[in-house]
Amino acid sequence: MKRLRYLLPLILIMVLGGFMMVGLTLDPRRVPSPLVDQPAPRFQLPALEDPERLVGSSDFDGEVVLLNIWASWCVSCRQEHQVLVAMANRGVPIYGLNYKDERSDGLNYLRSMSNPYVWNAHDLEGRVGIDWGVYGTPETFIIDRQGRIRYKHIGPLSWQDAQNTILPMVEQLRRESL
Repeated sequence: MKRLRYLLPLILIMVLGGFMMVGLTLDPRRVPSPLVDQPAPRFQLPALEDPERLVGSSDFDGEVVLLNIWASWCVSCRQEHQVLVAMANRGVPIYGLNYKDERSDGLNYLRSMSNPYVWNAHDLEGRVGIDWGVYGTPETFIIDRQGRIRYKHIGPLSWQDAQNTILPMVEQLRRESL
């Protein structure tokens, strides 16, 4: 009985260590989102560019769009920005959710980097981001014409992500919804 008393904590530590080892090998960009194939959360917020104007999810009803969650303080957002500009230039409507950012910082970011967004909602408190399951920036969602989230990309978009996943899915959803 004495040996079991000492052996049990050792076994418990080994089991927990095993779980930790497996967890450390997982790619955070591959975390499945419970929101995929669900209706997109509805929201309405002041526009970043004009706080008197309200923008929200109803603005992209009936369209296949991207919603990109970004912030001026986000280094990875700067990394993906030119990919977003290129996709916008190809006719992909991209809506922005400026997440936990000061309005002046977000506006300065867009002035210095160019603005690929149809509009930007200003989510200073991060409450809308919580509804969307955001736990970091950048995150990008593809939303279909019926208002359902069809894909979630965690982390910065690369041109390879855009060409191999985002653009083909947008085109497929546009064809399906006609």
